[in-house]
Amino acid sequence: MWTLVGRGWSHGRALAVWAAGTAQRGRLEPLPTPTRGAPAEFRAWDRLYTSAERKEKIDMSRFSVENIRNFSIIAHVDHGKSTLADRLLELTGTIDKTKNNKQVLDKLQVERERGITVKAQTASLFYNWEGKQYLLNLIDTPGHVDFSYEVSRSLSACQGVLLVVDANEGIQAQTVANFFLAFEAQLSVIPVINKISAKLGTNVERVLQAVIERIPPPKVHRKNPLRALVFDSTFDQYRGVIANVALFDGVVSKGDKIVSAHTKKIHEVNEVGVLNPNEQPAHKLYAGQVGYLIAGMKDVTEAQIGDTLYLHKQPVEPLPGFKSAKPMVFAGMYPIDQSEYNNLKSAIEKLTINDSSVTVHRDSSLALGAGWRLGFLGLLHMEVFNQRLEQEYNASVILTTPTVPYKAVLSSAKLIKEYREKEITIINPAQFPEKSKVSEYLEPVVLGTIITPDEYTGKVMMLCQARRAVQKNMIFIDQNRVMLKYLFPLNEIVVDFYDSLKSLSSGYASFDYEDAGYQTAELVKMDILLNGNIVEELITIVHKDKAHSVGKAICERLKDSLPRQLFEIAIQAAIGSKIIARETVKAYRKNVLAKCYGGDITRKMKLLKRQAEGKKKLRKVGNIEVPRDAFIKVLKTQSDK
Repeated sequence: MWTLVGRGWSHGRALAVWAAGTAQRGRLEPLPTPTRGAPAEFRAWDRLYTSAERKEKIDMSRFSVENIRNFSIIAHVDHGKSTLADRLLELTGTIDKTKNNKQVLDKLQVERERGITVKAQTASLFYNWEGKQYLLNLIDTPGHVDFSYEVSRSLSACQGVLLVVDANEGIQAQTVANFFLAFEAQLSVIPVINKISAKLGTNVERVLQAVIERIPPPKVHRKNPLRALVFDSTFDQYRGVIANVALFDGVVSKGDKIVSAHTKKIHEVNEVGVLNPNEQPAHKLYAGQVGYLIAGMKDVTEAQIGDTLYLHKQPVEPLPGFKSAKPMVFAGMYPIDQSEYNNLKSAIEKLTINDSSVTVHRDSSLALGAGWRLGFLGLLHMEVFNQRLEQEYNASVILTTPTVPYKAVLSSAKLIKEYREKEITIINPAQFPEKSKVSEYLEPVVLGTIITPDEYTGKVMMLCQARRAVQKNMIFIDQNRVMLKYLFPLNEIVVDFYDSLKSLSSGYASFDYEDAGYQTAELVKMDILLNGNIVEELITIVHKDKAHSVGKAICERLKDSLPRQLFEIAIQAAIGSKIIARETVKAYRKNVLAKCYGGDITRKMKLLKRQAEGKKKLRKVGNIEVPRDAFIKVLKTQSDK
């Protein structure tokens, strides 16, 4: 894998090339200066495909394999990936140069509103250099860890990576090289530092030239039968599935009959083309190229990310595909009105085509009705998915409090035989096994990195300790900033940790995390009871030390949400048979003494006793129906401050 590494875009940028070749580790080389003396006809070719020309189909056969470069841009959030992509699009004439070119490849409304990239986007750039015509297939990727699956899929269609690293002005090339070698020991490095600025457009052309020089062309065979990898897809209401494909062998064109290696179904190709950055039809797509393909797939199950497409009657060995995403956060999703169940089901199916990292399992609740339990890569991923459902499909949903996947190590051979494995994963709190059945419980942990001004260090450390975090490292970045590394239980940060961190640091602290496996924990299942009856939707898994505070908070929230009845309602939090918290909703009380204007006290006592007996009987036979609004308040994703 070849990787071009550049620094952030605020103080002037630097670029380094990371190559998996035979180059010497750590050797510094300057980037070539731009060739200004190229013939005018070749410079004009950069803008060969104007907006008028693009209405016609492009002839992609003019690009030989040797003149194709497929690469991604990778960086952390807000490090300038999209800004660099905008400049590259302008430089190659793909888009007109205007002041309004901001986040051109970020097409989703949620991306515009949040200012972050959540979907990898592809753009084919046509560029002339030293008299040769090049096809540069660029993939702009998300930077947040919650969307790492997008990045991993994008790499399957690339032979190199442009890695943007935000660093201080005084950072040295070898320092950056050593930093990344700590994570990728097999990566050979040729750091090449040059100041560039994507914001101002300074020396950005050198990036394109470095891509051409340093990243190798794809190793493909156009004479072999078609073999195309589906690395992304979207759903169009009228045309069906639009698959983003990378061709590893062969050629595909309109009218070809292709077969899905996953479903074995035959489809006829209706259209092929490239993204420039919008869809631009082509006569054919050739091995080594990245583009889109429409083949009349109307059923969402017919388009699988990682699937291999090949020509009918010309079977090939399927490509490896992708490793399944590992969900880190689970939440229940239900339609606000059960009459909208089918519409919501269709919306979720279509959206998961575009975001295949979401796992979907059917679920049901006595209070909320039929729904699903969805798995996400993180809390931001969950919020973005919910926002996209509302914006793109006009779907309103009830999203329950996020939970994390716990594990339990079974203690007896009989249970292991029953579950067919010794270690089971629990994603639904109601299925949490009793302590007598397991030898130990495991909870997921993450390695969190916090960067904060040093004046807030004490408050941040107190917050982390309150969340059961274990400090691993503390580094002073400069005179004013501190980097803290903590090992967090995942369930301690999925709801409101980020908001709390921002609040106590006046918005200056940043937080990121990565998966760190599982650790042993003292976990308990806490039931919520209404007049002695367990409410399954409110069952919670908590750490033993926090059971009382969490149970008390849920009981108080339920007390404020439940409507009063003619009988008293006891709200209890229990661990097994032990009650750890209680609140009471007082009953409505009729004044049975209103007609008594004096007389003997025994008459009044008799009326009050009869009323008490009636309420006691009513409490035994009366059913407590928890309104939807009450569940929404208790199960809402934001915790009350």
